Amino acid sequence: MKRLAVALLLAVCLLGLAAFSLNQPYSGFQDEVFLDIRRGTGTVQLSGLLAGAGVVRYRWQFLAARALRPRATLQAGEYRFREPATALDVLDRIARGDVFFYELRVPEGNNIFDIADSLDRLGLLPRDGFLEAARDPSLIRDLAPEAPTLEGYLFPDTYRLTRQTTAAEVCRLMTTRFREAWRSLGADAPVHRAVTLASLVEKETGLSEERPAIASVFHNRLRIGMPLDCDPTTIYAAMLEERYRGTIFRSDLLSRNRYNTYQHSGLPPGPIANPGLESLKAALEPADTPYLYFVARPDGSGRHQFSSELDAHNRAVRNYRRGIQEHNQAGGARPVAEGKPARANR
Repeated sequence: MKRLAVALLLAVCLLGLAAFSLNQPYSGFQDEVFLDIRRGTGTVQLSGLLAGAGVVRYRWQFLAARALRPRATLQAGEYRFREPATALDVLDRIARGDVFFYELRVPEGNNIFDIADSLDRLGLLPRDGFLEAARDPSLIRDLAPEAPTLEGYLFPDTYRLTRQTTAAEVCRLMTTRFREAWRSLGADAPVHRAVTLASLVEKETGLSEERPAIASVFHNRLRIGMPLDCDPTTIYAAMLEERYRGTIFRSDLLSRNRYNTYQHSGLPPGPIANPGLESLKAALEPADTPYLYFVARPDGSGRHQFSSELDAHNRAVRNYRRGIQEHNQAGGARPVAEGKPARANR
């Protein structure tokens, strides 16, 4: 009887110690730990992975936590552990599927170089690796056979990526999102032409209400064979040749690069950025206007002055330059239309 009492007391003590241990936060790692739990990983194997990574102190702790919650479904994926946690907390995170993701935010108007830089800053993919994948248009070949790259088809959105995501997978995610957006428009128009035009609209204005008018200027110029003279195409041409210096120089305007619409009539060979839904809509349904010209207003509003005659446009250009000069003399920051360099569309 005495031995039984001792055994019971010992069992109670051990259970108490186990319960205490299960509720003690622990971290046997420095900085942070990433743990990739593959699909089909069993509890015993997982307990070893967690203990080996220093997420739990002992394997038995996770096994005990699992025994207390036998109905919990353990979710595969990559987990990041940065702070001390109890074995029960660790089990709860894995049961919730609290998987670690990188968030890649791609704003409207980003081009492949912008996206490559974002991925590189995240530490997820090297810049050159993404650019190599983005220069292969095979993912979009069925929709746009003439597309030279995936530029224009990497739809702006926020994407959740893991450390195992490859450059090809990023491109697939983004082109899939583009396909969804394009289908939502119900458009019966040549895809590549529409996307290329939409990319010019996207880079010329950040104001949604102006996009149909901007698109109308380009439509009107294309209709009469007038050069588009679109500054962002000149910038993109310089980027392709790795010589863009942050502003437009005379040498850029004189460049014979096929993307430079100051030297070549018609649309460039492909998009110069990745347009959002509103710019795609504007390219498909431009406003009905007589406009052939636009220039940024000097008030910093991001708006443009539109004109149908060259004389009126030249007056607007002089007004813009005078406003810029007065603003600079007053010591203010130079007002520039969002998404557009401080030049006039001529």
